Amino acid sequence: MTVLLPRDKNASRNIKQSKSESGYKTADVNKNKPRDINKPSILYNNKKINDNAKKVFIKTYGCQMNVYDSERMVDVLSPIGYMPVETPEDADLVILNTCHIREKAAEKVYSELGRIRQLKKKNNPGMKVAVAGCVAQAEGSEIKRRAPVVDMVLGPQTYHKLPEMIAKVHRNSGEVLETDFDTLEKFDNLPETRHVKGFSSFLTIQEGCDKFCTFCVVPYTRGAEVSRPVDQIINEARNLASQGVREITLIGQNVDAYSIMGPNFKQWGLGELISHIALIGGIDRLRFTTSHPRDMDDNLISILGAEPKLMPYLHLPIQAGSDKVLNAMNRGHTYQEYKLLIDKIRSSRPDIALSGDFIVGFPGETETDFQQTMRCVEEIGYASSFSFKYSVRPGTPGASLPQQVSEDVKSDRLKRLQDLLYSQQLEFNESLVGQTLDKRLQDLLYSQQLEFNESLVGQTLDVLIENVGRGENQLFGRSPYLQGTHFNGSADLIGQIRPVLITKAGRNSLSGELVQE
Repeated sequence: MTVLLPRDKNASRNIKQSKSESGYKTADVNKNKPRDINKPSILYNNKKINDNAKKVFIKTYGCQMNVYDSERMVDVLSPIGYMPVETPEDADLVILNTCHIREKAAEKVYSELGRIRQLKKKNNPGMKVAVAGCVAQAEGSEIKRRAPVVDMVLGPQTYHKLPEMIAKVHRNSGEVLETDFDTLEKFDNLPETRHVKGFSSFLTIQEGCDKFCTFCVVPYTRGAEVSRPVDQIINEARNLASQGVREITLIGQNVDAYSIMGPNFKQWGLGELISHIALIGGIDRLRFTTSHPRDMDDNLISILGAEPKLMPYLHLPIQAGSDKVLNAMNRGHTYQEYKLLIDKIRSSRPDIALSGDFIVGFPGETETDFQQTMRCVEEIGYASSFSFKYSVRPGTPGASLPQQVSEDVKSDRLKRLQDLLYSQQLEFNESLVGQTLDKRLQDLLYSQQLEFNESLVGQTLDVLIENVGRGENQLFGRSPYLQGTHFNGSADLIGQIRPVLITKAGRNSLSGELVQE
């Protein structure tokens, strides 16, 4: 069982009070699974809304970074009288916080804007509409040309200017378009206090990317790598602890690229920052995502093994197992270098659970290249993973590469990869009427995930209890390896970390019995 370090003097907090005061919820997110970036989430507040309050509806697409940004938009809008609501029907302001990673991302936004236009015309002619995030950054003024219903377009580094932009719209003083790349200005102008619900929270420490992988739009929509000052991060973490948060996930496009001058006038990386945050009273668990293999240095690897508050779960994407494809992607490392890095990580933290990303059908990928990705999966072994077909992102180098792989071949390879990941679900899949899929690759990855979960049966794990479950007297929490964990217990345990004996394992979740202390 993990031994928790003593809390320092700033640990004073009232969990029940902070839970009722914050009141924020995220709808449409299944807490039993990792966040699906293709499924939008709705941020709203379950507190009674004052009749005079203005209402804002925020729909969030994409990754954890966008979830964090949407929460901070609420913080920015709260001082000028806006409260988040669950549906757009009666909203005074609708914000679509968009993601540009997946194929046809912009078209999905325009389709949603068409529905918003009809809603505005029918229900609320005074509604204001904003498009934020990476599609806003990429499309710019084209959004307002194609969708006149949009009043404001703001990139991911400018949402701190929302009050000013809203005022400008109400004054009818010209086009409202903000897509500058001043990340530090944004964080300097955000409210110091955040309002959160629950016992785990994201905290952005770094934004942007300098890697320029040829398939990726992030350097063009989020800008260059920028690290937040240590004091800003520590203050935000202390604020989260004061509201009852027990677990913080540090996030960034390349979170392990974090680098800044520390309080001791020495250069700090992610390892030093983690060690510092771990001293904050009330924060019992730390995680970080997403990492790049090139930035995983020896100090951070050492911290993985030395810091007991750091959970044994690491998302470290490789994307492909072929050196030829990795080079074409401009990943900056070989498969062998990645494999040696994994060996070092596992040597430092033997109980680490690995997660990865895979892209199939990158331009020029042959069947031999694909088989090398399959070999990578078999040799490394992943507790969880995400796999996708390559999709062209306009403006990226990959879009103009020769030997683009056909959709049929990409689909076939993805199914074979996923077959490796999903082997334990094959019987279920075959029971579906009319389904005849060949899933060799995902089957392997998913069989590894189930094998890892089954290895935990009989062990006692410390579980952060987050909520009630669906069954009578059932509780739901997160294990150190991020699996959803179900067991029976009293609701007054919510917010605590308690030992649970694991008795059953599925592919995505664990079941167990509360250990009486």
